[in-house]
Amino acid sequence: MRPFSGSEHRGHGHRGEHGECEHRGGRGEGHGGGGRRQRFFGHGELRLVILSILKESASHGYELIKAIESLTQGHYSPSPGVIYPTLDLLQDQGLITVQEEDGGRKKIEITADGSQMLEASQEPLAQIQTRLKARMVGHELRKNPQMKRALDNFKAVLDLKVNQGDISDAQLKQIIGIIDRAALDITQLD
Repeated sequence: MRPFSGSEHRGHGHRGEHGECEHRGGRGEGHGGGGRRQRFFGHGELRLVILSILKESASHGYELIKAIESLTQGHYSPSPGVIYPTLDLLQDQGLITVQEEDGGRKKIEITADGSQMLEASQEPLAQIQTRLKARMVGHELRKNPQMKRALDNFKAVLDLKVNQGDISDAQLKQIIGIIDRAALDITQLD
């Protein structure tokens, strides 16, 4: 019997790595509509993130959830129904060990094989970290009310012009040029 089977993630289903990724606006928002959003982690990436956290220090399931939430600045908080099956998988693969402590908590540690796998996965891990940083920049920009207003205005105008009217190739080329010039102007700011 695996250490996380049973009541610790009952009711959440055994979604494993496939369910780990769906990003729905942070702490559960967005379930009511708007369709699916981009996945926060791709297939297998949550395993690497967990191993990376465990490389720093042993942890417990709840602490891992909080560490991932902190890493993503609150944008993604994996549910117990995602974390515990992923931990089961990592343990089955011999990449982590789980030991019960006093009080029933389970201490999770990376194994030598887990450290070796993590070392061999530095390039994908770096790509994950780069992608997380890029997402956080956009999030920080949207916290500023004037920036949010400007971005929303830009998206609305672009949507009206491009998606809701007949637009010629010449007009589309002009719009692309305006966007490219604006991007260049921004990169040249001191």
